Amino acid sequence: MVSVGASAVAAAIPGAVGAAPAANDAPVLVKVAFTVNGEKRDLELDTRTSLLDAAREHLHLTGSKKGCDHGQCGACTMIVDGRRINTCLTLAVMHQGAQITTIEGLGQPENLHPMQAAFIKHDGYQCGYCTPGQICSGVAVLAEIKAGIPSHVTADLNAPMQVTDAEIRERMSGNICRCGAYSNIVEAMTEVADQNKARRPA
Repeated sequence: MVSVGASAVAAAIPGAVGAAPAANDAPVLVKVAFTVNGEKRDLELDTRTSLLDAAREHLHLTGSKKGCDHGQCGACTMIVDGRRINTCLTLAVMHQGAQITTIEGLGQPENLHPMQAAFIKHDGYQCGYCTPGQICSGVAVLAEIKAGIPSHVTADLNAPMQVTDAEIRERMSGNICRCGAYSNIVEAMTEVADQNKARRPA
């Protein structure tokens, strides 16, 4: 009796039985404009395009890497409007008008950013795959500390922020280095902080 009723309902709905699935996977394209490494860029993108894929596939800025593609390794880190983000987890269309800095925008071989130079000096890059994300994150971390933004390990919220090994390690914990160059990375960041006249406790 139930099957007869179901058949009657299906027969009453045109195309209900054996209908082809709707073509709902067609891309929806939108125009996106943002400033990347100081240059205004205009793109027409599928709304599902991540910021990482927009940079790599459409702007051919391949320094930022696709590691885990789940926001867990930090290889895709870029600086967006002054904050570091995992660009594999954010859609490009969400950053209309944003100021975006990739590793290519921090420095060039003939004019390295201090963080890049420190990574080379302290061998903080090892195989190099995670290095673009590490460096972008490192630049943003020192800016966070300078701005007085506390972290989980900040002991005194009323005291001036200090660049300590604990602060660096806590803030950089979202950037994974399979080679294990963490101590070298801390040394590189500490040197840059010292160059910026940031104070470290004795």
